[in-house]
Amino acid sequence: MTDNRRNERGEGKIGCIVSLLVLIIVGAVAMKVVPVLYANNSLVNAAEDLGARAGIMPVATLEQQLRAKASELEIPEALAKGGITFTILGDRSAGTCVIKLKYTQKVDFYGAYTLPITTDKTISRPYMDVR
Repeated sequence: MTDNRRNERGEGKIGCIVSLLVLIIVGAVAMKVVPVLYANNSLVNAAEDLGARAGIMPVATLEQQLRAKASELEIPEALAKGGITFTILGDRSAGTCVIKLKYTQKVDFYGAYTLPITTDKTISRPYMDVR
């Protein structure tokens, strides 16, 4: 029996190059998407925290703080009209504070593709007017 594989060295240059190319593409996509998702998650968490304080703080103060957080996180879509909405349901002595975050951010992948990331979150907490 003749050993036909005697001169083969087992080098897989093509597989290594393809794997490296896939790794680079995944890294480039992650560099674009992860900061947007982190900022969205931080804004939703801030809205939930502020919603928990709706019973002890005026709504105007809550809205101002949430808009400041959106500005700090550099989410201009949330600062646009209708991006952040505060609503008081019920009477002034006892009711519900509803915070609605609804906006879409567009992530551009180096001009090749644009991914829309939509945030649509409604937070509802008990509310009592503190005036």
